[in-house]
Amino acid sequence: MAKPFDVSVCQGNVYISDTVRRIVMVFDAAQKRFFEFGADEPGLLRKPLGLDTDGDCNVYVADGTTRRILVFDQNGGFLKALGGQQWFERLSHVTVDSEGVLVFAVDTGGINSSAHHIRVFNAESGEHLYDIGRRGTEAGQFNLPRDAEMGIDGRLYIVDGGNFRVQVLEKDGTPVRSIGTLGRRYGQFARPKGVAVDSQGNIYVSDAAHGNFQIFNPQGQLLLFVGSRSERFDRAAYMLPAGIDVDEDGRVYMVDQYFRKLDVYRPATLQATEGFLGPWALE
Repeated sequence: MAKPFDVSVCQGNVYISDTVRRIVMVFDAAQKRFFEFGADEPGLLRKPLGLDTDGDCNVYVADGTTRRILVFDQNGGFLKALGGQQWFERLSHVTVDSEGVLVFAVDTGGINSSAHHIRVFNAESGEHLYDIGRRGTEAGQFNLPRDAEMGIDGRLYIVDGGNFRVQVLEKDGTPVRSIGTLGRRYGQFARPKGVAVDSQGNIYVSDAAHGNFQIFNPQGQLLLFVGSRSERFDRAAYMLPAGIDVDEDGRVYMVDQYFRKLDVYRPATLQATEGFLGPWALE
């Protein structure tokens, strides 16, 4: 890895975007193979950033340079592209509902920009449907949104970076709740980067300043924090944690850009050989 940015996992396929190599790397647990995609037309990637998968394991990649969302099948075959230069100022992340019907793209905007919102597209036709939010500090408003995740409850979880919180919204943008505040204490954020939601509705948030990820229950109460900031390469040691995801079996995956690594955590109740990633542990 040169500069990994985000990770998404679907049925044992681990997808990692790399902004320097300009490709998506794939670790296929079932076949015990590694491959890459995004280096060739028509699915050429210029700056792959956030990515997500739908229920069929199709991969949606936000390209920061072309400002498009490129869609690939689980084997890296190019399917289509959505959006474009006219739709975004600073496209950074994407999430999609499990049915692959609605695509939610994060426009981070900038200091002198008002485009701090989520743009929603029809996944099939590419039609722009509506926008969620605008710049501000109130519920349903954003300041430098960074990541988005569709939860098991069908709600959107948005990393609202400049407001140091995660906002939970309905698909139409109706605010539900807010998690976190600015600070160095447990349950607070200093530089939130990525968000993931597990099958129980628990929320995982990576923080580049804290050097860890924190786990909250569906009501936003802190359950646990994992990892610590370190300048030494080690397990659960981070300097620039970024993308995070949780797979169907509860394994947690987190990217660190500084150490160029992906850490994988297994629930204590899950055996190493169980689940979609289990084949990696078999001889």
